[in-house]
Amino acid sequence: MTFREVAAVRLDEKKSKFYAHLYEIDSVDDVAAIREIHEKLYKKAAHHCYAAAFGTFLDSRADGEVGSPGRVLAEILERHGLSSHVLIVSRLFGGIKLGPAGVARAFREAGNGVVKEYEERRKAL
Repeated sequence: MTFREVAAVRLDEKKSKFYAHLYEIDSVDDVAAIREIHEKLYKKAAHHCYAAAFGTFLDSRADGEVGSPGRVLAEILERHGLSSHVLIVSRLFGGIKLGPAGVARAFREAGNGVVKEYEERRKAL
């Protein structure tokens, strides 16, 4: 199992914190290890939603969160042609409900933000 974190960003939305990380992976098996890391890193997070793409494999999980954030993250990977990556967002609830549309929007913004950070880093090399 080898994976590399290539970008990370934080989004604050109505007191909730969304920590988005993008990883390059060498195997589908890396997904479980990455999720385990995030569960330890963000122990107070209510949800760890992710999308993973490796070749033709595409998987996403909403981890009980409303608004289908796993699907939202998978769409971001597909749109940017990231086919050997895991995009994971951990949400620390801030006490204000966002509703399904607000949650989806926040996960989309966090996911797009980390991909943008990654693309800017790649251009700088």
